[in-house]
Amino acid sequence: MAAVEVHKFARCITCHAWSRDRSMLAFCPNNNEVHIYALLQGKWEKLHVLQKHDQIVSGIDWSARSNKIVTASHDRNSYVWNLEGSEWVPTLVILRLNRAALCVKWSPRENKFAVGSGAKTVCICYYEQENNWWVSKLIRKRHDSSVTSVAWHPNNVLLATASTDGKCRIFSTFIKVVDAKESRTGPFADSKFGEQILQLDLSFSWSFGVRWSPSGSTLAYVGHNSMIYFVDDVGPSPLAQNVAFRDLPLRDVLFLSERLLIGVGFDCNPMVFAADLHGIWHFIKFLGERKTTSSGPKYGSQFSEAFGKLYGQQKHGLNNDTNEHSRSRGGVHENCINCIVPLGEPGSSKVTRFSTSGLDGKVVVWDMENQADLSEYL
Repeated sequence: MAAVEVHKFARCITCHAWSRDRSMLAFCPNNNEVHIYALLQGKWEKLHVLQKHDQIVSGIDWSARSNKIVTASHDRNSYVWNLEGSEWVPTLVILRLNRAALCVKWSPRENKFAVGSGAKTVCICYYEQENNWWVSKLIRKRHDSSVTSVAWHPNNVLLATASTDGKCRIFSTFIKVVDAKESRTGPFADSKFGEQILQLDLSFSWSFGVRWSPSGSTLAYVGHNSMIYFVDDVGPSPLAQNVAFRDLPLRDVLFLSERLLIGVGFDCNPMVFAADLHGIWHFIKFLGERKTTSSGPKYGSQFSEAFGKLYGQQKHGLNNDTNEHSRSRGGVHENCINCIVPLGEPGSSKVTRFSTSGLDGKVVVWDMENQADLSEYL
């Protein structure tokens, strides 16, 4: 099995992030706190509890170079935490939001970060040296609903967003006092801050989990209609394709390489997607899949099983007019997976280890090195 570490830290985990050397883990146990654990003598011990937010912490990101933690919360605020001595000291970031902050990500160069919100707004935050505070610039009037996910392009300027209006958009976030002119390359070199580069109308349902490939040549995002969308050659004439699957919807995605992607969500089990030599994406398998023989009703439907899961009923033995064995939902995780984080070096073109967390309170580390059937895609 690809799962090499399984840790149960809480009853429920909203989001998580790792320090650069993977010796410390920060997560939100579905409340207004952030707990930081450290691996000491082979055991995970709680070292710090970050308490500044008033409502659930919806996003955490830990910068690799500067060792700063940024958090976003439903209380409409964001904090940047610096380790001074043995204490984490918070700095409030005024986001100027009237709705909850839903997600947050550091840029590749870690000189700014993006916050998606329920106010149909994206905040681009950067540090103003002269006044010694964090400033936010807003991208307004571009989204028709909540921004559920943000993803930075490797060039540190382009930002992709996913929204519950069903659309994925790409914006320029060039800030003159932060970004170097050299970062403005390609067909969007003259774009200004907040300018919309592209709008993708591929999904007719809520959109989640947007992510760029390591090179920035491919963009992927997921819809609540159990579909995943891939876009190549982002520009005036993008090439788009979608992959539909008959399982429950995804919440987040992660590129392990240019040809391999992991999706996680309501099926409680990571899904593997890969591109062939012609660039056509398709579903490969579930990681940690658990096979079971028929133990429930002989006849059923995928809808009835999903409906039963919503009301706490476990129905196995599903028959979808095929001779395949039935697959029980989940495996290592026992509830929805809502966060996936790479464990490779920042900017690496290939990732072989990643971690997931979910509503079951588990953090699971996965290793793809021994997956012989996937080696050609890594």
